[in-house]
Amino acid sequence: MKSIRTLILACTVAAVAGCSNSYLDDTNSVDLGGSGVGGAAGSSADPRSPAYFQEAIGDRVLFAVDQSTLDDAGRVLLTAQADWLMSNTDYTAVIEGHADEQGTREYNLALGARRANAVREYLVSRGVSGARLKTVSFGKERPLEICSAESCYAKNRRAVTVLAGGLTG
Repeated sequence: MKSIRTLILACTVAAVAGCSNSYLDDTNSVDLGGSGVGGAAGSSADPRSPAYFQEAIGDRVLFAVDQSTLDDAGRVLLTAQADWLMSNTDYTAVIEGHADEQGTREYNLALGARRANAVREYLVSRGVSGARLKTVSFGKERPLEICSAESCYAKNRRAVTVLAGGLTG
């Protein structure tokens, strides 16, 4: 039995060693069947990937204390998100509403819901189908920063667009 396992392992190693690297280009990036436009499929260099969305466009909008109104910077970011979503229709999104640790749990859940809904409404106003967007509120339950200082609170007052789907191709 041990010799059979050794033989199988040796054959596997030999087979792998004999494989060519024709799927690698001269930059050592792997093309996994994508068009290669802009970078490796799924990487932050691929303009169709969630990684690109998160890094190049931005996945979060920040809010002022006790506010769910979008500011100019938020609208600019959401316009870019809407454009990306309109170009990448295989994706759906869940918009997470968050709050800082100040206030009651109930108040912050309601505030997070208002923030998520403000983002959803803006994306819909820019042409994204409402059927592709869901909202959820986490209130103060999922902070990015944990400290009792304004610098931490400011990062926790946010709505985050989380992509799902895009795996049909």
